[in-house]
Amino acid sequence: MFATLALGACALPASATTILFVGNSFTYGEPAGAAPLVQNYKPGSVTDLNGSNIGGVPALFKALTVEAGLNYDVSLETVPGVGVDYHYNNKLAVINKPFDKVLLQSYSTLDAAHPGNPDTLTKYADLLAQAFHAQNPNVEVMLTSTWSRADLTYKTASPWYGQSIYQMALDVRKGYDAADAASNLIDGVIPVGETWNRAIAAGVADANPYDGIGAGQVDLWAPDNYHASVYGYYLEALTIYGSVTGLDPRAFGAGDLVARDLGISGTMALALQQFAADQLAAEQVPEPGMAWMFASLGGLMVLARRRQRGTAAA
Repeated sequence: MFATLALGACALPASATTILFVGNSFTYGEPAGAAPLVQNYKPGSVTDLNGSNIGGVPALFKALTVEAGLNYDVSLETVPGVGVDYHYNNKLAVINKPFDKVLLQSYSTLDAAHPGNPDTLTKYADLLAQAFHAQNPNVEVMLTSTWSRADLTYKTASPWYGQSIYQMALDVRKGYDAADAASNLIDGVIPVGETWNRAIAAGVADANPYDGIGAGQVDLWAPDNYHASVYGYYLEALTIYGSVTGLDPRAFGAGDLVARDLGISGTMALALQQFAADQLAAEQVPEPGMAWMFASLGGLMVLARRRQRGTAAA
């Protein structure tokens, strides 16, 4: 399902593949108070088109590609708390350049004024795709679907309050899928939120940070229970890496340099790489008898209950 690559053993292409990340704090790595700082990760390795000296997830992606022996020229244009409509209306002059690949990430609820409604995303993702295709007819434009917010699930009035922690990510994915289907210039959706769901359903990541973090588990959310922790951003970067390059994120292994930089243990790096690989494989070829479980909220709940029963039995 994935191409294989011996890390560091491949000669660099003659010219770099240019890639632009467009998004908000879910892309640039808020909050800056998290340690080590994803937002400030190797900013000199990427080009921040807004001049904010941010590294973020684009720099994590860049580091992974360097580790894999790939040649990517990475740029980002990010603004906190906005959707793709903001970038089209206010930043088009900054980003309207020829790129080989463009990743678009919008507001965490799809629409700040109308949570869960994909109409604004659908309209402006297509307008941005048209602009990028006018610059380079062969550009690949993809959408980055984000995760469930614990604050909107457990504490704050929202369409997801009181529902399963998995539901918001599934609903956000549906919105991104709608935007993808509405435009023949968009080339797919990167399933970051569903990769998070896998880690939670397997019991490796905690499902509810408000009641304490379970023994041996990690918290994918930052202390605000909204943005990501280093674990969450690393999982995002792995999912993006596999989606963009077609390579297996498990090839990095326990000795992954990016995980080491972020203070993530080799054992946990392996687990997170596996979740990214499993979700990306399910996007392509469902595993017989298993992939159906991840197509719905019910399936995720089945997996979580199975794990709980197994733990109790042990």
